[in-house]
Amino acid sequence: MNPETERNLGEQPIAQIMRKHNLKPHDLVAISSVEMTHKMVSRACKGRRLTLNTQSIVLASLNRATGQNYSLRDLFNY
Repeated sequence: MNPETERNLGEQPIAQIMRKHNLKPHDLVAISSVEMTHKMVSRACKGRRLTLNTQSIVLASLNRATGQNYSLRDLFNY
């Protein structure tokens, strides 16, 4: 990875979406159909750069928990 790449990108839109639906990281972990950790959700909200696979897991869990159909562009601004 390029040492110049910024990994901490600030709060992401997923954090606002979770607040809007009154969701906590545990809610996403509990409803996930694949193995998922609280740390994955926490990093997603704080703006830690995630792999596409991890982003997809978080997205699927959020969509399942909210009943909405969000896309990756709705959750992350990088």
